[in-house]
Amino acid sequence: MRGLRKYLTPFAPDQSGAVSVLFELGGIVVICDAGGCTGNVCGFDEPRWFEQKSAIFSAGLRDMDAILGRDDRLVAKLEDAAQKVDATFAAVIGTPVPAVIATDYLALKRMTERKINIPVLTVDTDGMELYDKGEEKAFLELFKTFAVQKYPVDEKRVGILGMTPQDVSDLAAADKIRDLFRQKRDMQAVCYCMGDGLEEVKKASSVSKNIVVSPVAITTAQYLEKIFGTPYEIAYPLVEELLPEMDYTNKKILVVHQQVIADSVRRELQNRGAGSVQTAGWFMMKKELQKEKDTALRDEEDYIELVRSGDFDIIFADECMKQMTPDFTGMFVNMRHFAVSGKLTGA
Repeated sequence: MRGLRKYLTPFAPDQSGAVSVLFELGGIVVICDAGGCTGNVCGFDEPRWFEQKSAIFSAGLRDMDAILGRDDRLVAKLEDAAQKVDATFAAVIGTPVPAVIATDYLALKRMTERKINIPVLTVDTDGMELYDKGEEKAFLELFKTFAVQKYPVDEKRVGILGMTPQDVSDLAAADKIRDLFRQKRDMQAVCYCMGDGLEEVKKASSVSKNIVVSPVAITTAQYLEKIFGTPYEIAYPLVEELLPEMDYTNKKILVVHQQVIADSVRRELQNRGAGSVQTAGWFMMKKELQKEKDTALRDEEDYIELVRSGDFDIIFADECMKQMTPDFTGMFVNMRHFAVSGKLTGA
């Protein structure tokens, strides 16, 4: 039965992805809901919530507020919050409620900016897409709003785009990337939205190159290239630590992860002598990285049938997927994807 899930839990929706992008940047983040979507973000979808502070609010919409489109009440709440929280910006994140009543986000932005003295950005998520769509919208809106000034290019600086726990599944990944570039390349890696804050976003034009570590940031990288001429490449710098030492010679391998990590793993496996490497993913698949036979998974049956018919020697995927194909006789390598299992690397 299509859509039936017997093994996997529901994936995070687009509003959760949008919040993940903005989580560390020091803004007031308002989720335009009655409370449930905010509870999901803080309780399940954002692992940093348990060890870092962030000003995340629910709009607390009541039935009549939604029915009558009382945007003025949301604006008043935001004005009150801005007086009590030392924030650098405010963001309004959409959910199914504003989508159903056709909220005018541009008007809401203008209304709010008249009342508070900080920038306001809106992300028109609707709760009907997955986390990656929300991240894609939030990254682009963030850089369009704040990366407006042209700075001199520093050849020793490189930007890392697409860093969120949902995508890299390791809260230490940003520090590892910074260490890697500092020690091996004598460069400063700026990991936007994971450790590096809003000031670095504003200075995005100063990096010599952007490295895209998740497909959610490809659109933003293309925008920055168009506006500032900043070149970009698509790769995951920590790919080597994801691969255990073993003989990959002539092996037929399946890699299931977000598309950039999966493609980076494929290239590394091919360098190590793998025979054929196919990638698959539950989330967006960009044409820039998609090769023949790469598969977009929509239902559990898609993955089960892929494994049954693929005759793979090795599968790289989140460990929670192992139970889906108990008759697989090859080697299964756990490669955590928080967006799939809700578990981080090492868990």
